[in-house]
Amino acid sequence: MTTDKKLRLGVIFGGRSGEHEVSLASARSVLDALDPHKYEITQIGISKTGQWLVGENVWEVLLDGRAEDLTSATLLPIPGRSVLYTIQPHETGEILQSLTSLDVVFPVLHGTFGEDGTLQGLLEMADLAYVGAGVLGSSVGMDKGVFKDVMLANDIPVVESVIVLRREIENDIEVIVNRVEELAPYPVFVKPANMGSSVGVSKCKNVLSLKEGLRDAARYDRRILVERGVNAREIELSVLGNDAPRASIPGEICPTAEFYSYEAKYHDNNSELLIPAPVSPEQTAYLQEIAVRAYKAIDCAGMARVDFMIDKDTGNIYLNEVNTIPGFTPISMYPKLWSASGLPYPDLIDELVNLALERRADRDQTEWGFDF
Repeated sequence: MTTDKKLRLGVIFGGRSGEHEVSLASARSVLDALDPHKYEITQIGISKTGQWLVGENVWEVLLDGRAEDLTSATLLPIPGRSVLYTIQPHETGEILQSLTSLDVVFPVLHGTFGEDGTLQGLLEMADLAYVGAGVLGSSVGMDKGVFKDVMLANDIPVVESVIVLRREIENDIEVIVNRVEELAPYPVFVKPANMGSSVGVSKCKNVLSLKEGLRDAARYDRRILVERGVNAREIELSVLGNDAPRASIPGEICPTAEFYSYEAKYHDNNSELLIPAPVSPEQTAYLQEIAVRAYKAIDCAGMARVDFMIDKDTGNIYLNEVNTIPGFTPISMYPKLWSASGLPYPDLIDELVNLALERRADRDQTEWGFDF
């Protein structure tokens, strides 16, 4: 660490997203790995309705759904304060009371309102150091449609796809079906453009399942991605760093289901993780190169898990997505890959915090005003 004084670290988890429970699982692992001799830890839970909460044993209370046992809290977008406030009832309404100052924030939030640049914008306005990508990297990494466009602009191979809107599905789903059938033969994959952990993802083998998949995905986003199905091996790499990122060894996921669904990721213990992935040294070098290129292309920072597909029929390699706040559960690939690459979990957490401080120091060199 850069100082003998304990760093005041706020860990934020939960969130108003379909990945609330995944966030809780990730946060438990992060909290368990943090060294109390290095960090003064403040747990900040966000309920499914978006309420920020602090108090005793926040993680356990939020897991049990007992938000009423906690105290509402907030951060103000005011530079120089870096203070977490509680919201207390008062005879005139509500008042803010200072709870603690924060040096660094570690968002362990997956999906919307946490991984998509919204929280990062608040932390930027509050002038707080935080773990992970900034507003741009977070938002581009989150939106699968925009992300693919950026990859194509950087000559990084991705699977053919089309973006459709919820309103288009509601107005005339037959038109959407025709667009999809012109794109590729069945099967196709339907995904909410701004969601992770395979929430709302469907493998559609015919017109009926396509319509069902489109309507299901539209529950989670107004923008829906439909892409050509690939008979794929699923390969993942972890990337770590700011301006000079490095990639881990690759790992391979062998799900028991037809694809790596939410159920397969978090409830099916039979899915197999192969670390390292059985790929050639040449493929490993290529995957690492593309992972770092994609990371830099969206101006990512801190960390990301980069997901690839290798077509079993053709051998073609496609970049699938970049997850700017990857899972940190005990079975998650991101920490497992770094551990296998020689970086144990507690050291990984320390490096992420240091990268957040490095990014903040770099940002502090920027002049925000201009005088003629």
